[in-house]
Amino acid sequence: MAFDGVMINALIKEIGDKTEGGKIDKIYQPERDDIVLQIRAFGSVYRLFLSANPSNPRFNLTDKKYENPKQPPLFCMVLRKHIGGGHIKKIIQPDFERVAVFEIESLNEMGDFVTYKLVLEVMGRHSNLILINDKGVILEAARHINYELSSVREVLPGKAYVKAPSQGKTDPMTLSRENFFEGVKANPNFKAQELIYKCYTGLSPLTAGEICLRGGVDPSDNCEILGEERLNSLFKAFESFMNDVKEGSFSPHIYFKNDGTPKEFAPFRLLSLEPMSFKEVSTCSELLEDFYSKRDMLFRMGQKTHDLRKLVTNNIERCVKKKDIQQRTLKSIEKREKHRLYGELLISYAYSITSGAKEAKVINFYDEEQKEITIPLDEALSVQENAAKYFKKYNKEKRTYAALQVQMKENDEELYYLESVLNSIEECKSEDDIKEIRRELFEQGFIKKHKGFEKNKKSQKKSAPMRFVSSDGFVMAVGKNNTQNDELTMKTAKNSDLWFHTKQIPGSHVVVFTEGKEVPDKTINEAAMLAAYYSKARSGSLVPVDYTPRRFVKKPNGAKPGFVIYTTNKTAFVTPTEEFVEKLSQNKEAE
Repeated sequence: MAFDGVMINALIKEIGDKTEGGKIDKIYQPERDDIVLQIRAFGSVYRLFLSANPSNPRFNLTDKKYENPKQPPLFCMVLRKHIGGGHIKKIIQPDFERVAVFEIESLNEMGDFVTYKLVLEVMGRHSNLILINDKGVILEAARHINYELSSVREVLPGKAYVKAPSQGKTDPMTLSRENFFEGVKANPNFKAQELIYKCYTGLSPLTAGEICLRGGVDPSDNCEILGEERLNSLFKAFESFMNDVKEGSFSPHIYFKNDGTPKEFAPFRLLSLEPMSFKEVSTCSELLEDFYSKRDMLFRMGQKTHDLRKLVTNNIERCVKKKDIQQRTLKSIEKREKHRLYGELLISYAYSITSGAKEAKVINFYDEEQKEITIPLDEALSVQENAAKYFKKYNKEKRTYAALQVQMKENDEELYYLESVLNSIEECKSEDDIKEIRRELFEQGFIKKHKGFEKNKKSQKKSAPMRFVSSDGFVMAVGKNNTQNDELTMKTAKNSDLWFHTKQIPGSHVVVFTEGKEVPDKTINEAAMLAAYYSKARSGSLVPVDYTPRRFVKKPNGAKPGFVIYTTNKTAFVTPTEEFVEKLSQNKEAE
């Protein structure tokens, strides 16, 4: 992604126009690396989101309301103490680096107005948020960096703030023909793209490649073979690009993969990605909100569900291994009926079989064709003893088969259940969703009780199923986990409502609330799409989805959460897409 100096420059212009001079009313820290400043400026209230998350560092204005911890972290309390109630004087970008400095005027402990600096360094895994006082001393940072972590620069309270080490690059805002051609002369083996992003600060390879294409130059061509004419063309494209940046001529675009997931973003249109579908948005903040909303949620939920995912995955592997052993055992006893037959034939032909023989050839009178079969014998045993041996083996295998049928059924049900839980973990969107799954696994015996585990169900806030509105105006509910599936299907839904579930595939229960009306085919198709999308078959095609009136759905006694049986169903075949669900979510019912 191109969160480089160009994007930072565009955001500073955009945010500065709205917030410079504004007062910081509130400060929150919803996550370790994230800060939200609520700013009141020019009669409006803005939320400024700043993140030093190593995977997605950024800053932008947001309309999103973040959940905040009851006990604010230390960094948040330090920010509230020093810049709470302060005014944003200006936002700057030093030397076009991937750094945004928010200068905030506020009262110090002596009651004097001083200027603090809140520095956001957007540098991948080295990203950080740092508060500096008017003397250049670090007051606090989102991430503490000591000498053991970095011998180049310490970031600790009480230490003087030192800028990140310079890489000897040139500020592209001071671009001139002279320094451009000096760079070419000094680096003849650089490719055209490398020349731009390795010699100038704040420019990503994506931005550098875009400049090359605008200049009609192949990004992979070496500078020494370009020639003066093509180098002039490259310089003019570079100069024109930087003039657009200086003038604030931005056009934020998001580019999408074939499956509709966001691939790239930029504050301008990208010629290099023209074959891809794209969406132009009005502001860079809106662009980042659109692009990162899903990525952030997946990253956070991935971190918070890591232990659950590992627990469930380990149990799935155990069930798969157990199933393999059961299949091999089943194969080893598949000849049990033949052993019974041998015993019965030996008893019937005992009079004609010589004692001490290695085998007996007899007519199988159970066979319509009366074929002769050969029965292996133990020479040391009599015919009756050989028959008893076969009967004993048969009875043992018969008992094993009967027990195996029960065990295989239980194992298959557990495997199906665990896969449904894993699918629910993938759909987690909040702490409450995670807590519900954790409690479910505790109640099913997969998690042992430990100190601090919340035992009282009433003290736990329940999350609600997802709700959508179909094109025909019918409300559709989607369970997010097995507990919700049971509640939705067995308690919330009425007998006349329509129930949907992927055929023999773990997934969410979907209910269409009919209110006694006939459900059109379009709504049935949309509900089936939701059932397929929120299932293990999300990426499949022509996914079978069964649907039936709720009155035909039953829950067996003792069945695991989410497991039901149903009859009188019909089946729809659908190919779910994220684009369709996102479009349908625009009709999402307000909760």
